[in-house]
Amino acid sequence: MGRALAGAFVDAGLRTTVWNRTPGRDRELLDRGAAGAASAAEAVAASEVTVVCVVNYDAADAVLRGDEVTTALKGRTVVNLTADTPARARDTADWATAHDVRYLDGAIMTPTTTIGTPGAVFLYSGPEDLYDELTSVREALGGTHTHLGEDAGRAAAYDIALLDIFWTAMAGYAHALAVARAEGVTATELAPFAQGIGAILPPVFAETAADADAGTYSGEGNPLTSAVSSMSHIVHLSESHGIDAGVMRAAEGMARRAVGLGHGQDGFIRVAEVIGRR
Repeated sequence: MGRALAGAFVDAGLRTTVWNRTPGRDRELLDRGAAGAASAAEAVAASEVTVVCVVNYDAADAVLRGDEVTTALKGRTVVNLTADTPARARDTADWATAHDVRYLDGAIMTPTTTIGTPGAVFLYSGPEDLYDELTSVREALGGTHTHLGEDAGRAAAYDIALLDIFWTAMAGYAHALAVARAEGVTATELAPFAQGIGAILPPVFAETAADADAGTYSGEGNPLTSAVSSMSHIVHLSESHGIDAGVMRAAEGMARRAVGLGHGQDGFIRVAEVIGRR
């Protein structure tokens, strides 16, 4: 992702200096016109704005919080597009303030292939005036950019919540393919119908979000008792074929917990309220 970001800056004509923790990984960017730096401190010193995108905040801290880099960053701006938890984002923002570094946290919600195209999606949190100043940087990356508020942890909070949807959905799809295959249905045969299920979700998300915020949890169309019944069918068929049903058992368990607390006629999103109780 870091190479994709730097490549978008180069393609947009922005003067771009690159540094990678693994020597040699910047070769393609250098061939395309980026300047190379021998160290992170040298890269930081070359520009007023430093964009960081590594695997997690442990890696980001290892780069940013070294003495030479911290000194070079004084009075400059860091845009951290590394993924991690909201607490880590807030901690880094506090560190930046203590060291006279302007800091904007962000999250990238689309794959590397979208960077520099209209399909890219970026989320940011931190000082709004700093976000506004970085228009040329954002425009070079293409796509849509949304500022979510002054709290440095909000972009990470959105990132984790949205990735929660993605990876649990992908886990469900992988499990569905295993179950279908066990019953003689190929993935290619199932895929068009799986896409139809996916298309149902956006309006369901919008409707149940309103329910969740209002605390109504309507189960008029599909009460939790019905949901539990269909989940149990999936578990039964999966395990009859020797397929691990752990993910569905977890979902069924959450739903049964809500039913046991007297919410059987509510909709499935009541589960969010139940599992969120302390």
